[in-house]
Amino acid sequence: MLTRRHFLTTTAATLALPMAPRRLWAGSSLTLGALQIDTLSDGTLVLPGDFILGGMPQDEMTAIVTKYGLPTDQLTPPCNVTLLRDGTNTVLFDVGAGHDFQPSAGKLLEAFDALGLSVDDITHVCFTHAHPDHIWGLLDEFDEPVFPNAQLLIGQAEFDYWMNPDTVNTIGDARTTFAVGAARRLGAIADVVTLVQDGQEVLPGVAARLTPGHTPGHMAYQLGAGTEAAMVVGDALGNHHVAFERPDWASGSDQDKDGAAATRVGLLDQLASEQMRLIGYHLPGGGIGRAEKSDAGYVFVEEV
Repeated sequence: MLTRRHFLTTTAATLALPMAPRRLWAGSSLTLGALQIDTLSDGTLVLPGDFILGGMPQDEMTAIVTKYGLPTDQLTPPCNVTLLRDGTNTVLFDVGAGHDFQPSAGKLLEAFDALGLSVDDITHVCFTHAHPDHIWGLLDEFDEPVFPNAQLLIGQAEFDYWMNPDTVNTIGDARTTFAVGAARRLGAIADVVTLVQDGQEVLPGVAARLTPGHTPGHMAYQLGAGTEAAMVVGDALGNHHVAFERPDWASGSDQDKDGAAATRVGLLDQLASEQMRLIGYHLPGGGIGRAEKSDAGYVFVEEV
């Protein structure tokens, strides 16, 4: 069926082809038993440095960040949407920023085109949390669902927080648009969304894990089990520099700074001790790698 969304997407992609080089959208791939995992680029964000780095010990923070060849005044983290295929289900973890957040992001449908995927192929969407770069891609320009056949899943605590009418008044001026945008999109799916709990197996081989702090109900997802396992960590590990080297530091991007730090410390300890692969939304190289203990804390080692 040809909808307005399909027409605009196809037309835009066609017009752009002579002018734009082809991008490699599968930033990284991983096979875990019967699970095929790819990370798809939704583009990048452009953020003032203090949104993430504000409130940290500035001299120590600057030494860490510059060691990774990055500035401290502006950061441009990648956005990696995880795609899981098990032969029956085709699952997305988050849906990107959509058309109305930042012009450098919202590129997920271009990634679909490059891989020969259709939005109609998606059977499930599991949300880590409801920040704009993770959930605003749920609706198109006409407020139609972008993934019409998908069962939608989000943590109970996350849904309750953003749907609470007091949230917009208590979240702070800098995040008011976050609250309005989340409530609008979650309100549109309130009658059909599935609310999940910590520890719940949401699909065969996919277990939800509450990782709060970045948002009150942030959820990670463990894929597979034992040595054949990986953790989709969303923004529980929001960068590859200070979040790993000093996970105990508060970050300006987290809504509950102390809670998020505690989550990072515990999560990195588990990932490193179990040598479990992780998939991070804002980590480099497509986001797939491992956490390894170092003298300074931890280091992110990209999967090669």
